[in-house]
Amino acid sequence: MATSTFSLPLFPLSAHILPGGVMSLRIFEPRYIRMIKEACANQTGFAICMLNSQGDKEQNEHIYPVGTFVTVEDFDLLEDGLLGIKVKGHRCVRIERIDTDKDGLRIGQCHWQENWTCEINPQAIAPMDSRLKEIFNKYPEVKTLYPQPEFNNPIWVIYRWLELLPVNAEQKQAFLEQKDCQIALEFLSQLVE
Repeated sequence: MATSTFSLPLFPLSAHILPGGVMSLRIFEPRYIRMIKEACANQTGFAICMLNSQGDKEQNEHIYPVGTFVTVEDFDLLEDGLLGIKVKGHRCVRIERIDTDKDGLRIGQCHWQENWTCEINPQAIAPMDSRLKEIFNKYPEVKTLYPQPEFNNPIWVIYRWLELLPVNAEQKQAFLEQKDCQIALEFLSQLVE
């Protein structure tokens, strides 16, 4: 079955957002200000992707192939004059090729990645769900990003842990390459206990 490709501006970061995630960003580079303006004007989005510190930047190999399509949910001018935005992650994309615009903005030729399946009982994520609640209660800046957290949704809980824990990007990419959440669940269960 052939998958159709589409173009998305790329925003590489050391942090990552996964489907259902929310992230606040400070935008200051002209290429990314243009990207945000176009995303808002056209009611589209862009892909946030993880940086590969081993990859060649000139060859665009410094960007891992699995990213997350995000939309701008809110924006504001910050006290320091920078643009502050809040984005929400919707779905993973696979980046097949990367081109670079004149201003340095990277554009990925992407296709949708299949969503994880997760045929597990919500009780199977204990104590990961209760530990995540503790983090939300301890850090109001995280809690305010999620007015309606989904602590009883196993995939949502796994994605939030993958965002929060200092797991290296290569490992996160390996989890996202899987068809289901089982390997990530086993890994995180050992870490979070």
